Amino acid sequence: MPFTPHTAEEVQAMLDVIGVRTIEDLFADIPADMRPKSFDLPQGLSEMETCAYLEQLAGKNNTDLVSFLGAGFYNHYIPKAIDNLVGRGEFYTAYTPYQPESSQGTLQAIFEFQTAICRLLEMDVANASVYDGGTAIFEAMMMAVRAGRKRKKIVIDESINPIYREMLDTYTNNIDVDVVVVPHTEGLSNVEALKAAIDGDCAGVVVQNPNFFGNVQDFTELFEHAHANKALGIISVYPVMQSVMKTPGEMGADIAVAEAQSLGQPLSFGGPYLGVMSCSKKMIRQIPGRIVGRTEDIDGKTGYVLTLQAREQHIRRAKATSNICSNQALCALRALIHMSLLGPEGLIRTAELSMERAHYLADRLTMIEGVELLNGAPFGNEFAIRLPIKAEEAIEALMDKGFVTGFPVGRYYEDMDDVLLVACTELHSFEQIGVFTELLGGIL
Repeated sequence: MPFTPHTAEEVQAMLDVIGVRTIEDLFADIPADMRPKSFDLPQGLSEMETCAYLEQLAGKNNTDLVSFLGAGFYNHYIPKAIDNLVGRGEFYTAYTPYQPESSQGTLQAIFEFQTAICRLLEMDVANASVYDGGTAIFEAMMMAVRAGRKRKKIVIDESINPIYREMLDTYTNNIDVDVVVVPHTEGLSNVEALKAAIDGDCAGVVVQNPNFFGNVQDFTELFEHAHANKALGIISVYPVMQSVMKTPGEMGADIAVAEAQSLGQPLSFGGPYLGVMSCSKKMIRQIPGRIVGRTEDIDGKTGYVLTLQAREQHIRRAKATSNICSNQALCALRALIHMSLLGPEGLIRTAELSMERAHYLADRLTMIEGVELLNGAPFGNEFAIRLPIKAEEAIEALMDKGFVTGFPVGRYYEDMDDVLLVACTELHSFEQIGVFTELLGGIL
């Protein structure tokens, strides 16, 4: 039996009410050259034909490249158990947990995720996640603006991921927020300039550690200065590196956010990814999205519920802290299982191996004549180098040889066309590093 939701007579009746004659008339405001030529779909294919066609399309992707590309998204090892556990029906098909009596498993998983994030970042509170790292920074900004009441100024370090800065430009385009970007200094956050930009109108300051260029800095002093001016300290971090670096909690951050792709999420051509949000206890009523709490029923049994729901869109709507009314539950579960399987020792070992590879590669590359580090500051598993040629040229030359050399920094930063951003993880072998060095040296 065909599925026909509306008869021709019903469709015509709706068109009459709207005041148009045909379905095509609904698209009259779209320029003719931008309209679809036809709404007719091609003839259907069999399952066998469809699979063959999709395999043909997938075959156009080159998945055998050795990639040293990072720029906020990293190819870490993902334990095989994660796919098997997350693919279970009770997790994979679970609906939003508004009814706690039928969602205890999902709610407990989110609660455990929140707990793991709080321990990793040493913050008081974490929510159930948001869409991605860039969204998390925007939500943190809005938390600061709400907490600052009449303060509308947000100071942002230029060395945070430029992809996130572009997202912030889009999100803040039509709202009353004054975003002030403080230029970096050769890839480093200019802490003194950031402090100078914090005044009586400033609601918060946003930094990243490690920053986009891979450099590691301590922002404790900056956050103390912000607090002295009644502004909030916001920091975006790389979760894997937090196992070995000074945490947001140690630095005195009020809000800590992250892109958690590095915790068990495949790169997968750009998503889906996972935004992490955490904050100090005083900011708990400003944090958007869901928070799962643990309680007891009348029989003393442990139960899990969505708590402080007045912040949620489905409760207060216009007065909610955010338009986000969902979270990345399945991605958050992947991150939880990943952290649980690795444990503290595994996360530390992952970070150490990644940094070991990166520092070894940096030493090898800077032996090539004309290649030098962008700066001499400490770095984690990612670093920026200056080349005697444009970074784009180096990338194109080595792509044909099976290597993605890194990210061309000049794509987002002026006068840095010769700067290449290179990242390593525990998956890079010393043999791959050696070949990469030989190939780059050969073209230079």
